[in-house]
Amino acid sequence: MLVEFSVANFLSIKERQTLRMDASGISEFPERVFEAGRQKLLRSAAIYGANASGKSNLLKAIGDMVSILRTSAQRQSTDEIVVQPFLLNTETAKQPSYFEVVFLIEQSQFRYGFEVDANAVKAEWLFEAKKLQERVLFIRDNDTIEVSKDFREGRGLEERTRTNALFLSVCDQFNGPLAKQIVSWFNHVLYTSGIDHDKYRKHLLRLIEAPTVKDELTAIVNNMNFGFLNFTPQKGEMDKDYLSGFSLENQQLFYDLLSGKQTVAIKTIHKQYNADNLYINDVELDLAQNESSGTNKFFDLLAPIYLAIERHGILVIDELDAKLHPLLTQAIIRLFNNPETNPKNAQLIFATHDTNLLTDGQFRRDQIWFTEKDQYGATCLYSLVEYKEEDGTKVRKDRSFETDYIQGRYGAIPYIGDFSKLFQHGPGSEN
Repeated sequence: MLVEFSVANFLSIKERQTLRMDASGISEFPERVFEAGRQKLLRSAAIYGANASGKSNLLKAIGDMVSILRTSAQRQSTDEIVVQPFLLNTETAKQPSYFEVVFLIEQSQFRYGFEVDANAVKAEWLFEAKKLQERVLFIRDNDTIEVSKDFREGRGLEERTRTNALFLSVCDQFNGPLAKQIVSWFNHVLYTSGIDHDKYRKHLLRLIEAPTVKDELTAIVNNMNFGFLNFTPQKGEMDKDYLSGFSLENQQLFYDLLSGKQTVAIKTIHKQYNADNLYINDVELDLAQNESSGTNKFFDLLAPIYLAIERHGILVIDELDAKLHPLLTQAIIRLFNNPETNPKNAQLIFATHDTNLLTDGQFRRDQIWFTEKDQYGATCLYSLVEYKEEDGTKVRKDRSFETDYIQGRYGAIPYIGDFSKLFQHGPGSEN
């Protein structure tokens, strides 16, 4: 469970910016909050801002932190780390990017982070707090790694850690039990884009091989009323790489179980009528070729949505509302905000331009965030619950958030000039 995420010197983010998922003391919509030990955490967070304000960069930072950790073990000694600092300042352009996350595993709270540039890990740290007091597990400063007595699994691995590798990843490679737990937590963070969303399609094709999972996915789809009766997998010959992640023994087991066939596409089932509009039979249409881009996007999001809710993960979606009808966007958010459909307390973090969500009562003030750039091109992140009015008071819960936002009351909107001046001479007139 995510408590907070911080990033600095990354793309448009210069100074440290922190997205908090711990609930504030406000009283509205208590069902949008769940208890995790001593913490009260939010089920979702929405990020608004003008185009190029940095909201996508904030979410990308989460995805890149996870990616840097996941790929650390595969990196060769000469491989670069894919990261870009804030380039609009001569000092930060030469400094490493900073990532830190605070999260919960069972009864412990961890704080893990690192600073990296393209060539090396410059700093890395891991702290644990079982109660209020935080204790250090390890601290790294360039090539110097100090391991505490409370992190015995890291002892002796300091010299085995490459300059461009994360120490936590090395401990995981050597089967350190706590390191494996933490890396597993990161594997439950799913990042995707609402525009380039098809990377999870292959996961969906695998998920619907399981009958119980298919039934659950079908129930979700049927509630969305896409205009078809059902959907069904289309089978094809199993690709030799399909089972490559399993042992040879399990590859044969799964091959026999699936009869050498795998799902290669999804068909949607529609009613067919005659000239008198009488129902004749059902026809199958190809999802990718015959259904709308919005329907395809929803199916692509089904896998990460299901995996997040089933495994109490964190789903991060940039441009959630792109290609989707507002009611579909609201339906996805309700899946996470409703404790009945989200009993394992998965969390959703997304960027959007859909201001309708601000009037639908879907969010508490501490769930609404804004990004805005300062005069030097650096992104600032702030929550509605933190925002102060001109008289110094906080925004009241009975305000019309959508109207106030569109009118620029909270900032984070684009400045649009007067386009009429571009055409003031009229067609055919002389300058």
